[in-house]
Amino acid sequence: MIDLLNIEKYKENNQIEAKKATGGLPESIWETYSAFANTSGGIILLGVEEYPDKSLHPVDLPEPEWLVMDFWDNIENPSKVSLNILNEKDVTIHNINGSHIIVIDVPEALPKQKPIYIGDNIISGTYRRDGDGNYRCNFGEILDMLNSK
Repeated sequence: MIDLLNIEKYKENNQIEAKKATGGLPESIWETYSAFANTSGGIILLGVEEYPDKSLHPVDLPEPEWLVMDFWDNIENPSKVSLNILNEKDVTIHNINGSHIIVIDVPEALPKQKPIYIGDNIISGTYRRDGDGNYRCNFGEILDMLNSK
């Protein structure tokens, strides 16, 4: 877990992704979920923006409880994501100096659960994390995950 009170010391990397999310749940959250689950896990921060110097800063989410409910509704939808590997303790709301943020702690999926993919197409919906970005897996990478079960 990161030190949320000193969040500005962190940058996006292979295990941290920040999303402002003040307009609602960003669609790109599902690519990040897939990527973290298919690699080494990671933390998605909602209500956190990246400044030009790459430092992270909280912005106040107006209705964090509603965003959490929306997240749970979507992650349980098989047309949105192939499998929910999270439990209640993995999604938490925090107050950082008066700003509400949501922390989603995505573990690495078990080999038998991989690949975790978005939508209904394993080929176009499987992602991996590399550095601070999410990348669509190629067919060989997907086969490697399927064969490691």
